[in-house]
Amino acid sequence: MSKVKGLIFDLDGVIVFTDKFHYQAWKKMADGMGIYFDEEINNRLRGVSRMDSLEIILERYEGEPLSQEKKDALAAEKNETYRELLKTMTPADVSQEVRDTLAKLREMGIKISLGSSSKNAKFILERVDLLDAFDAISDGTNITKSKPDPEVFLKGAEFLGLTPADCGVVEDAYAGIDAAKDGGMIGIAIGDACSYDRADYRLNTFSDLIQVVKEINQ
Repeated sequence: MSKVKGLIFDLDGVIVFTDKFHYQAWKKMADGMGIYFDEEINNRLRGVSRMDSLEIILERYEGEPLSQEKKDALAAEKNETYRELLKTMTPADVSQEVRDTLAKLREMGIKISLGSSSKNAKFILERVDLLDAFDAISDGTNITKSKPDPEVFLKGAEFLGLTPADCGVVEDAYAGIDAAKDGGMIGIAIGDACSYDRADYRLNTFSDLIQVVKEINQ
């Protein structure tokens, strides 16, 4: 296994927690269309692009076929609601543990990128005052495929000037670990992803990352 020179972080569920906002925004849109939507369906949307998420929700739709224009409008409606909810976020929405760990990693010479399917990633990082903690941002604005496709992480490595083999990915979703592994990177699991057998390392808490990097690089 190569030494880690860079780490690529998923955003939601790793750095911040905005699941509740996604759920509220999709629920409002679904209710408006008379589509059943619950927490279980919402869990299928984690790490998935906005338009792919919409298609999952529309599996329960029983009305007339929707044009692409209508689908685009529904996705835009959801995003508008979501962004309004994001405006309530503050720096207090990121733990001191996360801030300290990211700072320590950079002190250790590790390059840091974001790897998120969200097109709102930079907006979120600005709201929580964490944009400067990252050397690069790979997000929904520069990819065409959602996880488990590795594109967002491959771009993240590219933006850091590193090869995939030089990078580890920190993810809380199975699809994210799949994307990391299929992209030739080290899969580091946190949260729900810790139960996934494809993960190379598992974090009990975010700060465990320091020891994991030391272990890989020893």
